[in-house]
Amino acid sequence: MLFMKTWAAIVYRSTQPSTMAEEVKLFRTWSSRFALRVVWALQLKGVPYETIYEDLSEKSSLLLHYNPIHKKVPVLVHNGKPLAESLVILEYIEETWKQTPLFPEDPYERSTARFWARFGDDQVKNLQYLEEELRGKKFFSGEKIGYVDLAFGWVAILISVFEEVKGLTLMEHEKHPLLLAWIQNFMDAPIIKESWPPRDKLITKYHALLKSYIPKEAAEK
Repeated sequence: MLFMKTWAAIVYRSTQPSTMAEEVKLFRTWSSRFALRVVWALQLKGVPYETIYEDLSEKSSLLLHYNPIHKKVPVLVHNGKPLAESLVILEYIEETWKQTPLFPEDPYERSTARFWARFGDDQVKNLQYLEEELRGKKFFSGEKIGYVDLAFGWVAILISVFEEVKGLTLMEHEKHPLLLAWIQNFMDAPIIKESWPPRDKLITKYHALLKSYIPKEAAEK
């Protein structure tokens, strides 16, 4: 394992670096829930890759080169070709590396998976819809983790972080038993468990964000 500072980014090389014939790099931050989707997909498929940790307060020239429009993470670079936006990257990973499929084979079910993944980005605050979608299933994708599970995966840790930071209860056993069971099943998967950001660091981060947000909100009223 090797860490080095370069281009205002931290580069992490795994013990199984990508080969010259198959060069895969992931630009991310340590806490990005969108980047975690890509991490999980690559690890579930067993794709060796190099991680470049970005400091978004001092974005590297490489990040700006590979994602000049949005200038944000995650960015996946495969053999020199960059891709941005986490759900787009997941679909690319699925099409490029066929092992351990993330999507169902049936075209209708594949389209439904895309709908739910986008729903998760746009309207995840309505948890009851997700509760109903899990009825009779261990994961959103069935008996195995798939595309929709990766899209919603950030919920598994951040819901409890938000609850602690805000002092609220966002999920209740009486209302969301299937979602809570899914969270436990998802977090118990070894590949998922290994890649979580440290919970204490997340709590510190969101406490700081909350403190900076409240004065702004008050000033706008």
